[in-house]
Amino acid sequence: MSKELSVRVDGHVGVLEIRRPPDNHFSLDVLTGLADASENLAADGCRALVWCSEGKNFCAGMDFARDGVGQSPVHTLSALYSQALRLYAVPVPVVAAVQGAAVGGGLGLACAADFRVASPATRFHANFGLLGLHQGFGLSVSLPRAVGAQKAAEMLYTADRVTGQSAHAAGLADRLVEDGRVREGALEWAHRIASRAPLALRSMKATVRADLLAALPAALDREIVEQTRLMATRDHEAGVTSSLARSTPAFTGR
Repeated sequence: MSKELSVRVDGHVGVLEIRRPPDNHFSLDVLTGLADASENLAADGCRALVWCSEGKNFCAGMDFARDGVGQSPVHTLSALYSQALRLYAVPVPVVAAVQGAAVGGGLGLACAADFRVASPATRFHANFGLLGLHQGFGLSVSLPRAVGAQKAAEMLYTADRVTGQSAHAAGLADRLVEDGRVREGALEWAHRIASRAPLALRSMKATVRADLLAALPAALDREIVEQTRLMATRDHEAGVTSSLARSTPAFTGR
């Protein structure tokens, strides 16, 4: 479709690859393209989808240094999260092939999929506390749904990296495969799902995800408010500066 997103069909499985290596930071255009292509593939008869990325890491969220949020964070975040809502609502099962790191909003993107395939080298990182920010991309509801309220709180409050093995034990990674086989494992699983009755798959997904989709709009609205408020703080400035410098931030609570 573009230099930053490729789409192909493998039997009844659609494969969508983000191409912004090595970290595959998303932008509004990338998320919009991913949502458009996912909906189109489902409308054209694909029974399952694989979301994957080119390069070292699955997705490192938004690149604040490169893309920023402009003069109106509310407008920018609202636009991004309207696409996030579309991704959560894709009508066919989605398997995310999570190689390397899924960080911040990239963790949110992984959690928008129905399933996640990881390897021992995978890292899931809710790094918002290191950036002086509230969590976003619907993680307020999708992360506790995947790992439970206590584990979600631990991941958010500590901002510690979670290994592939720990993520699998917690239920965040649904399949753990050997390093280098993440995409292969995701494709195999998607083909297994796609071999089942397609109308039943859509019906079951709509039922299983009904509570999540009902809770997401309010959660995303709250995330936008909190992120916008915290972006104006010195702690956020310190967090972003330290992240770019790969140093430890010194937060002051201001």
